[in-house]
Amino acid sequence: MAPQRFHEQFDQIQRSLPDVSLALGPDDAAEFIYEKGVVLARDGEEARLVEDTVRTHFTEATGLTADHVQRVSPETNRSGITRIQVGDPGHGDRRGDRAVAHALRSMRAHEGRAGRRLVSRNHVVSIAVNSCPGDEPVPAPLTQGTNPAAAEGGYDADTAVGVLVIDNGLTHDHGMVPLLAHVQGDLHGTETDQQGNLLQYVGHGTFIAGLLAAVAPNTDITVRNTLTDAGAILEDQFGERLFDAVDEHGWPDIISLSAGTSNGHVDGLLGVEGFMQELRGQRTLMVAAAGNNSSATPFWPAAYASLPDFSDVVLSVGALRGDGEFGACFSNHGGWVNAYAPGERLTSTLTGFDAPVPYVYQHSTYDACRFGFTYACTCQYPRHTGVLSEAGTPTAVKADQVMFEGYAHWSGTSFSAPVAAGLVAAYMTANKESDPRAARKQLLAANTEFAEVRGAHVPALLPPSWRPGTVVQLAPGA
Repeated sequence: MAPQRFHEQFDQIQRSLPDVSLALGPDDAAEFIYEKGVVLARDGEEARLVEDTVRTHFTEATGLTADHVQRVSPETNRSGITRIQVGDPGHGDRRGDRAVAHALRSMRAHEGRAGRRLVSRNHVVSIAVNSCPGDEPVPAPLTQGTNPAAAEGGYDADTAVGVLVIDNGLTHDHGMVPLLAHVQGDLHGTETDQQGNLLQYVGHGTFIAGLLAAVAPNTDITVRNTLTDAGAILEDQFGERLFDAVDEHGWPDIISLSAGTSNGHVDGLLGVEGFMQELRGQRTLMVAAAGNNSSATPFWPAAYASLPDFSDVVLSVGALRGDGEFGACFSNHGGWVNAYAPGERLTSTLTGFDAPVPYVYQHSTYDACRFGFTYACTCQYPRHTGVLSEAGTPTAVKADQVMFEGYAHWSGTSFSAPVAAGLVAAYMTANKESDPRAARKQLLAANTEFAEVRGAHVPALLPPSWRPGTVVQLAPGA
């Protein structure tokens, strides 16, 4: 049986959030993950309207008093969001939550009159971007260096561009890597399991920091440990944690964000609406990953770039395959993606150099690209067997194990986004441009490189120090 990576990640995320009952959505397709039994509404009158309307809906539909419908969070918080319980989180299974679906349906008439969405599922936001990683890291020889390689230019504390990486934290030994000499921030914390194996996604934030530092040496990079465990957090909590990140570190020039979710809508995430509105009033540019589900469905927060109020506030970035000529098989795409940057088999720092660390693969590779592409993509190569893919099989298959000594190859829009963020920062330094949003506009206007993604001619942001690889086209049926 072929691996089911989305469902495998669901299990991993559910284990990382043991006190939350999760379901796949929308109810007829697995495109995102959300909390069962709870919906979100804006504080104040809208929350009261949702609560009253949902209670009336359930009472009329069942003939019973819907006493379970009630607000379960403070009426006011910085995100401006209230959690409303609409059902029993323990009811049903992962295939959807009828109580939440009924609650959403009950508000349609009110939303039509209001002209905007009043209620939302509480989605899971993940650094696995749509719970579907491009691939897992592969050890890379230290002698090869990083790719992109470290660009020319030095670090000047007085002119360095401030970049805040909202991800998981730095590995404990990152300071041993010269490339990360000016990187600061939170440590990840627990990095290995009881057997000493590196946990899933540990090193994700460190890898991103290495890419940024390589593309733009004159940067002050701060990595915030906002997304731990499987990189998953509920939407309402994510909005609060975004505020926490800028409260602690201040509004930077650039935010690099490699997390998000789809939600089946084209107007953003209710849980981060408050943060995005405050971001809009700042000078900060958000550079956000477009997601790894090979889909044209808007992926948030990256897709805010397509909304008129945020067109200069957010740069959404998809991933190019190894030669830079076409989109990577896993990359999301569509008119809401502003540009594409290398995102397949990049090389950066996963850990420091104090000791080798083992890693056991979680996902098995596929016999053919799971998205139907015909080049030797990360779905298939390098081959490995993963523990999550083999769990529950009649005959136990031993998962493959590798050893990391510092560097890794890794793929995903998680990494094309910081490459693009680094290019904006480098442009600011080279052109003495202090406004990151102006730099975004000027960089895209001056760009002369393009790639083909799903038949569209799109801007390709290629670092000068990036070394393209050779892409192997497979014979039909290979």
